[in-house]
Formats: sequence, C-alpha cells, structure tokens
Amino acid sequence: MRTNSTKVKLSQGKVVFGAIVNEYSPATVELFGALGFDFVFIDCEHGPMSVDQVENMVRAAEVFGITPIARIPNHDDSTILRFLDRGVQGIIVPHINTRAQAEAVAKAARYYPEGHRGSAGGRPQDYGVGGNRDEAIRWVNSQTLVIPMCEEVEAVKNLDEILKVPGVDIVHVASGDLTQSMGNAPQAEVRRVMDGVIPRIKAAGKGVGIGGNNPSDIARIAQVIKLGANFITIGAQGLMRLGAEDFRKKVQAAL
Repeated sequence: MRTNSTKVKLSQGKVVFGAIVNEYSPATVELFGALGFDFVFIDCEHGPMSVDQVENMVRAAEVFGITPIARIPNHDDSTILRFLDRGVQGIIVPHINTRAQAEAVAKAARYYPEGHRGSAGGRPQDYGVGGNRDEAIRWVNSQTLVIPMCEEVEAVKNLDEILKVPGVDIVHVASGDLTQSMGNAPQAEVRRVMDGVIPRIKAAGKGVGIGGNNPSDIARIAQVIKLGANFITIGAQGLMRLGAEDFRKKVQAAL
C-alpha cells in the first residue's frame, strides 16, 4: 500500500502544489508527476470523468509518483466510497457549509473506528494480498486526506465550527464560487475575505488550501503562502497555456 507523499510533506511543514486536471487524460497526470508536482487534482465536480476513468488516472499518478486527489461532485456517502475505492488518496468536497456536513464527510471517508466507510478490500488495500486486514484499514485511514471546500459566505461564517471537526485535514478556500456567494463582489473584496480566512485555518492546525489561482500572478500566490497557505492548486490548462504563450513570445523576440 502506498504512502500519501503529499500528506507527509504537509506534516513536515512544506508547501505542496497540485495541477487541476478537468478532463480524462492519464498522460497529463503523468506529465505533472514527471515535472515534480506534489499532487494532481482530478476535477470530477466540473469535469466529465467517470469513476472508471478516474481509476486509470490514479494508476498514472501511482506510476509517476504524484498523489491522486479527486474533487467529487457531491457529499453522498456512496460517492465518497466509490472514489476512494478507485484508489484516490484524498477527496476535495465542494460546498461544505456546516460542521455537520464536515463531520459526515470525514466519517464517510474513513473506516471504523474513525468512520463508517464500507470495507471491501480492492485497490486501496492491495486486494488483500500480503497484509493483515486491521493493519491495512489503519494504514488507509492514516493516508487519506479529507478536504472540505470553503467557498460560500455560509462556510466562512461557520468556519470556526468546521475547523473543530476531527478528521478534516485541509480546508480549501476557492475564489470562484466564493465570489458568486458574495454577490459577484470585486476581486479585492473577495481577497480580503480569503486573507482573513487563511490564518484562522492555520491557527486551528489544519492545512490551508487556496484555489482559483492565476498562474501568471506569482505575486498573489506568494502572498497567500506567506499568510499560511500550504496546499496550492493551479489549473493544468492554465499552466500549459502560460508555457505556450511564453514559448511563442520568446521565439518571436528572437527573430
């Protein structure tokens, strides 16, 4: 069974970076693993991937040493189970607005005694080969990242209660839906709210995720890291676009 290298790095106080992949592309997962990214964010909230396709993207991640984490489409226990049973080592759960919702997700993602995730062996437990079942369950529990998203005004209001939930490893703050929840507020106002949330999450001993990052805005990414963010997500398409634009400009400048 595999170690969650992203969880290890976070426990060592390191900042981790993940590429958001929102289409079925094992090769993109492999590319970002080869580039040294820490995790891949397989987006199944907005992306079209089926759980079978996710499993193949997980295999690509395992080969290239990058942690596979999926953003799932809803809070349902059955959804959480199906994605974790494909072998993802973490789940990002959108629109978690209350402590009760966070508690339900944390328990659905882990086996007894930490939760009530259904146990059927399979990929997460190496199909039961070469190990003790109780040891396997403890290991999988310890390696799973549970990451609720704080992306609505209600979640910001309830943040202190959400942060008290055992089993929540990271709270991921995303600007897109937060902007909508704030009535399409100006960027400066949304950033002010996010900048206030980051130290609250850090002070509670949780990892701090920040999404909605523009790969061209290095100053902003550095700013949130200095405030305490340590789980940074960037769109794979945006990163590839940036590289392509940079290449074209450099060639044109050289002519």
